[in-house]
Amino acid sequence: MFADRSDAGERLAERLASEDVSVDLVLAIPRGGLPLGRAVADALDVPLDVVVAKKLGAPRNPEFAIGAVASDGSTWYNEDAIDRLGVSGAYVRDEWQEQTVAARQKAATYRQGKRLGDLDGQAVAVVDDGVATGSTARACLRQVREAGADPLIFAVPVGPSDTVAELGAEADRVICLDTPPDFRAVGQYYRSFEQVPDEEALTYLDRDEAKM
Repeated sequence: MFADRSDAGERLAERLASEDVSVDLVLAIPRGGLPLGRAVADALDVPLDVVVAKKLGAPRNPEFAIGAVASDGSTWYNEDAIDRLGVSGAYVRDEWQEQTVAARQKAATYRQGKRLGDLDGQAVAVVDDGVATGSTARACLRQVREAGADPLIFAVPVGPSDTVAELGAEADRVICLDTPPDFRAVGQYYRSFEQVPDEEALTYLDRDEAKM
């Protein structure tokens, strides 16, 4: 049980340090990943930025992800779900276009119009407050990989063991503090897991903006 996202970030940073993981940059998945990312970046004394993706919602059930797309268009599709639900190609294309625009707009808000730069040869840790299906994490990792990050690390406090294992196909290394067998939702492993408004999430980037 984590007290809150900052506590989880501090514990995650301790694990990274104990395993001699050295990175040049931490990228948090907003919004919930930013309080945690701030703690990790501060502990490792590296800059903090964001990587943004939006899930592709199923017809008549937008909370169920049939994929996800990052702000640069990097995409992961849940092919099994698309086939099982009989989702049409036209629907997938329309949803992809809509969510790509939304991801770009969100990334622009967080970066004040700047793009995620060239990461060629940089060691990058992508962090979030936890994973469930891992759809947005997959799209984010694909964007960061495409930008040249090497090595690419994905680090989270908690997630189901099957998702954590599958994410190993997207990153060079996956670090997860806890993979409980009875996992149901990320929030059940936090004493405080309130929504993080965009206005609050943006404040976690302020220290890095001041350095630029």
